[in-house]
Amino acid sequence: MGWVLLTLGVAFGSAIVPLVNAELFVIGLCASQHNVHWLWLGGAVAVGQIAGKLLYYLAARGSIRLPKFLHDRLHRERPLTPRRVRWQLRTKVIRSKIEALRERCQRHPHWMTGTYGISSLVGLPPFMATSVLAGMVRMRLSTFLAAGLAGRWVRFSLLAASPAMFAGWLQ
Repeated sequence: MGWVLLTLGVAFGSAIVPLVNAELFVIGLCASQHNVHWLWLGGAVAVGQIAGKLLYYLAARGSIRLPKFLHDRLHRERPLTPRRVRWQLRTKVIRSKIEALRERCQRHPHWMTGTYGISSLVGLPPFMATSVLAGMVRMRLSTFLAAGLAGRWVRFSLLAASPAMFAGWLQ
């Protein structure tokens, strides 16, 4: 039970801080500890990851406010320097594509559900980005939780079972 709780904590941390890699942790844990069932680990990672991504979803939806130091830093007016003007010109196409994608997701909510579900299973498009986008287009919370938990559980359960499957193939 201790490994499952540790996995839950690592998964929550990896959802908040992208530098923490839950995939490597799960593979390393399953390769070294053979007494932990892969379905329990998959479920623990799914719950931890969705709990962490729920914060991004709620922030993008506007349900929770960022801390004052982050809010002030992100929303303060900055003078346009030549460097910022060049950056805005370089990213103009990307920003317009993101805005078009957001509008399309608002017009077609089922398309967003499919994209988010595939992202939770495969990881492409990036799961963090689709979590934020789901909040921006106001996806229903129940849909967000159900699709995310299902996709993450399948992904990490298969990942947790992979060391045992490969060990069986090599013998």
